[in-house]
Formats: sequence, C-alpha cells, structure tokens
Amino acid sequence: MTVNSKMKVLSAIASVVVLQIAGGAASAAAEEVVLRMAVPDWPPTHVMKDFFDSRYAPPSGNKVKLEFDFIPWPDYFTRLNASLTSGEQAYNMAVSDSQWLGAFIEGGYYRKINDLIDGDPELKKILADIDPATLAAYSTYPHKSENYYGFPQMPDILVNYYRSDIFCHEDEQKNFQAKYGQKLPCTPEEMDNVDWDLYGKIGEFFKRKKGDMLAGSPAEDDFYGVAFQAGKAYDYSSMQVNAFVWQHGADIWDETKVPNEHAQGVVNSPRAVKALDHYLSFLQYMPPVVKTGGMDIFKTNELFMQGKLASNIEWIGFAESVLDSKTSKAAGKVAFSQMPALRGADGKSVRWSNIGGQPFVLMTWNSDAQNREIVDFVKWWLSSDIQHAFAAAGGQSAVRSVYNDPKYVGYRPWNRTWAAGLKWQKDTWHVPQFFELLVQQQEQYDLAITGKQDAKTTLDNIAGFQEKLLTDAGLIQK
Repeated sequence: MTVNSKMKVLSAIASVVVLQIAGGAASAAAEEVVLRMAVPDWPPTHVMKDFFDSRYAPPSGNKVKLEFDFIPWPDYFTRLNASLTSGEQAYNMAVSDSQWLGAFIEGGYYRKINDLIDGDPELKKILADIDPATLAAYSTYPHKSENYYGFPQMPDILVNYYRSDIFCHEDEQKNFQAKYGQKLPCTPEEMDNVDWDLYGKIGEFFKRKKGDMLAGSPAEDDFYGVAFQAGKAYDYSSMQVNAFVWQHGADIWDETKVPNEHAQGVVNSPRAVKALDHYLSFLQYMPPVVKTGGMDIFKTNELFMQGKLASNIEWIGFAESVLDSKTSKAAGKVAFSQMPALRGADGKSVRWSNIGGQPFVLMTWNSDAQNREIVDFVKWWLSSDIQHAFAAAGGQSAVRSVYNDPKYVGYRPWNRTWAAGLKWQKDTWHVPQFFELLVQQQEQYDLAITGKQDAKTTLDNIAGFQEKLLTDAGLIQK
C-alpha cells in the first residue's frame, strides 16, 4: 500500500470515529422530558393529544412525553383546584377557564409568561397575531393589563344550532308567514339576521305536543322551539345572562375600573333588570327541565341531538358531536348561524356575548428545561399549519391570519360564524373572588329561573352581595 493510500484509509477511519463520537455525544445530550397537563375531557383536548402523538417532533431533539389527564367538565374546577392547593405539583400545564386566572395566579400556581414571550421573537410574533379580545380574556391578569399568563387552547363562542330541515320545510314556512306576517328564516344568512324578538316567535311557533304535525309528520315526542343555558351549576346561566345584560347597554361589575367601580347601581341598574326579564321571557318556550335549574350546556346539547329542539344556542365546542349520525338525530339536518342579536331603535344589531373557550397555562414550579419544551410546543400548536389542521378537525383558532384565510370557513359549517362573532366578545371577572361571586350569582339566577323570585329582587341581592364582598376585599373603595 502506498503512503498516499495509507493516508486515505487513516483519514476515512478518523472520519468514522469522529462521526461516532459526535453521534454518541448527541445521543447522550438528548434528554427525556415529561410534561403533565390537566385538561377537560371533551373533543378539542382529545384532538390536541392526537396531534401531539402523531405529529409533534421536538425541535430540541429531546424525547418529550406529554401526558394528558382528562377530567370530566363538571368535576374539572374542583379537581384542578384540589390538586393545585394541595401542593402536590402534579401538573406542568393546565387548560384553565379565564375566570380562574386571578385566584390561581394570586395563589402562586400560574406562571407569568412575559419573559418567555420577550425572550422569543417567534413566540412574540405569534401572539401579536392573536385576536385581541381572545388574548385579553385568556391571558391577562389584572384583566386587560399587559401581564400575560396563558395561550389559547380552544377559543369558543356561542352560536345558533338549528334544524334546517324543519325551518326550511314548506308547511312550516307557510304557517309561520300566516301567523306572524314574517318569513321564517331558513338559510344561515337569514338566521344571522334573527333578533331576539323573532327568536321569541320561533320559540312560540315550534312548541308542539307529541303527535302534533311537525315538518309534515306527527312529532315523535314533545318538541320545543328554542333553548339556551339556564343551569344552576358552575357558570351556565351567567354566560347567557351576561349577553343580555351587555346587549341592553347594562354591565356586570367591571374589574378594570378598580377601585372606583361599584356593584350597587350597576349590576342592578334598570337596564340590567330589563335584560334579565328579557332572558327569563324565553323560558316558557323551552323543555320543562329548565324549571328545575338543569338546563346546562350538556342538557341543551343532549336535547338537540335527541331531536327535541328546533334551535339551540350553544358553544361551538359541542358542534362536532351534533354531526355524528351514530349519536345525533340532528346529523345531516343541522345548520349554524350567529347567535340572535338585540335590534336597537336605529335598526342596528348588538351582539355582545360572553366569550367561552380556554387558555392553557404554565405552572410556577416547572424547571427551565420543561418551560423550554413547553414554549416549543406552544409555538408548534399556534403555528399556521397546526391551527388550520385543528380547525379542520372541529376546533377553532384565535390566530387572525388563520381564521381570516378564505379556506377557513370551509372546514366546518359553523366556521362561517367565527370571525363575525369574535368582535362581539367580552369576558366576566378574573379576580380571585370569582368563585364566591359566581356561586352566589348562580344561586340567585336559579331562583329567578325556577320562578321563585323576580328579576329586580334577584339583581338587588346579587349587587348587595358583590358590593360587600368586593369592598371587604379592597376592590371597591367606599
């Protein structure tokens, strides 16, 4: 072998050794990072898990394991609260309703993320593309401040699910016109223009007894025209009452005006009383369960899927289940529109509503390594490709460049309502006292819903309770 040949062989061997060493070093540097995330058990979080398991490749090269703890919605707050306050530090992330932010931030559990945003230009750019109302609701504490704590997981709004086969039926169209001198809306565009006055007529018109003719056939069961949230548990009635309050030009206690905003005279203003009376006026057209305080978001969805409702005002997050022919009698017969509006004297529609959906948040006890992996995961989750895929799978996106893309509306039949609805969203309180405020308010609303108390007494009681609680907490200055 010539000297030249020997040098080539030695060079090749050296290259192999270097590659092996480098490969071994890279392998040794890779770490296994385990993240645990508390999530409500419903379709949007299952989609997130499926996406992570099938699509996610950590940019760090680490082996990242994301464990999802699926908790039923009715138990979710109680279970998460128990975990956080016990000190067990079981989770690195959690899906969180926006109204929990203050309580869990002040408790020392949710991590402020401003430094993570400021330290990552890519993440900062993504958040600048988030719908402002969504970012304020899901991320800020104090509410509408520049202190950020969360990222959108599943943004949500209330929309109108309706039975297009019934609304568009020739007999129903003719009979509605004869009774009210108005056209019964049929297309989604016509339904978008429905105000609460017309919605009340729809509720009255479609209230039928078993055996009554309905869209050309005898009704198989008692049938009802309309439904919306009127449940005692959690925040179910509050979410819909708030919409009526804001649309009537009234307000809930506004934490952004602390310490100068009072509950007395605001929460129980004459306009607020009128708004609650308006809300209560629709209960007569709903199934009898409404008078038991049991008309929560699960019950209204169940009744709609059972074929017992003409229209249901519901969160988009439940819409996917309505399309499943194995469980829904409405499958293939349902269309979607914006929620009804209050039409003013000037003819303009006012559509204020309480935003739904949730952010996901980071915990204060995470290691730096865990936070780095979470930030990479967040950037992937909020990336254009994944957000489009999430929308195509039945979720929603708060990223403006995604939902303003013309192809977005084609993913699901309810997506046509999304961009138009977002601009009308407000949110309830973020303060640590939210739970006491909410429990008392829900109990009072239930007394009104079940006919035990009038609207004025209800709001007077709520305003008095809130004024004292918030004054004692230093959030209202005498």
